[in-house]
Amino acid sequence: MSTESATCTICGKAFRPRLHYQTEAGEQTRFYCSLPCRAGQTAQGKVRCDTCGDAFELTFAYQAARDPQGRTRYACSEACKQKATTTTAAALRPYRVAVLNQKGGVGKTTTSVNVAAGLAEAGGRVLLIDGDAQGNVGISLGIKAEKTLYHVLMEQVSVDDAVVPLGANFDVLCSDDTLAAAEIKLAQHPGRGGVLQKKLDHAGAVFTKAGSAGYTHVVVDCAPSLSLINQNALCAVDEVLIPVACDYLSLVGVKQVLKTLKNVHAHLGHTVMVGGVLPTFYDGRAKICRDALEALRKHFGDLCLPPIRQNTKLKEAPSHKKTIFEHDPTSTGAEDYRVVVAYVLARAQLVARDEAKKAASALAPLLKVAP
Repeated sequence: MSTESATCTICGKAFRPRLHYQTEAGEQTRFYCSLPCRAGQTAQGKVRCDTCGDAFELTFAYQAARDPQGRTRYACSEACKQKATTTTAAALRPYRVAVLNQKGGVGKTTTSVNVAAGLAEAGGRVLLIDGDAQGNVGISLGIKAEKTLYHVLMEQVSVDDAVVPLGANFDVLCSDDTLAAAEIKLAQHPGRGGVLQKKLDHAGAVFTKAGSAGYTHVVVDCAPSLSLINQNALCAVDEVLIPVACDYLSLVGVKQVLKTLKNVHAHLGHTVMVGGVLPTFYDGRAKICRDALEALRKHFGDLCLPPIRQNTKLKEAPSHKKTIFEHDPTSTGAEDYRVVVAYVLARAQLVARDEAKKAASALAPLLKVAP
């Protein structure tokens, strides 16, 4: 802070700025000799607490602080200050979702790639993690990486140093067949189920490659298996999005996912909520598709999303190394996935406000019906 004399913009008093709140940069630099002047001081000399809403007179330095967006926030007490700090930290933490179904061929990678791309298109800062040793995320997007998820899990490589940027706000952490070797090494790791979570947490609530504000969303594409990699993914996320092909065997796969979530909660102490169930490969002309959709809606209610319709463009997009929004933004596939993106954005807001956790008890009856 400058030690040169300045004149308070509010009261005209001459003083030397020594504290961060006393100088405000802009088209014209403004100076404030005191917290009441910084607040613009109402007629009663009071400001309003941003946490509880009470009006109070600024007395202590801790009662005014700038948030990450540069706005001044006020707290009337230490308790309100602590509550505001906790809320801000929760809001800055990225929303993490795993795309999981233990049955293969249900559209997990297609969903992961297009949801992540759609979130980035909507203005989010997105990290897409490939949790499958087949490496289909990188193949679908036409990218290769020198460092992969294996290096992040098994070696001293940070997430930031391993990602491949696909734009200013879209990064990808790739995988390849070396990830299979991580299974063996993770089995010998004392904290084998929480390695990925610690790596993400160690990178902070945000990841610096996305800029000073960090990632807002993390999407993990999981392998169709029961594995330590998937266990790591589930321990690192807030919710699970379950793609379900509209056939009988895929419905059975949903029950397996619910069992897995129950086991993660029971044995690892981490609660993962079902964020949504996404019917895929839907053909309204086929009775099995209609029956499957009806069963999912009956069982999951509002957690069942509108279906992804059969669409040739969705199948073509990976061969062109493009997302559906790049390959054919007017296709029914793009239209359907934009609905999913809007849903995920809404879920992220619920989790940030802890409203989804208040409804977590709704998951209990779903788990009980799993055989």
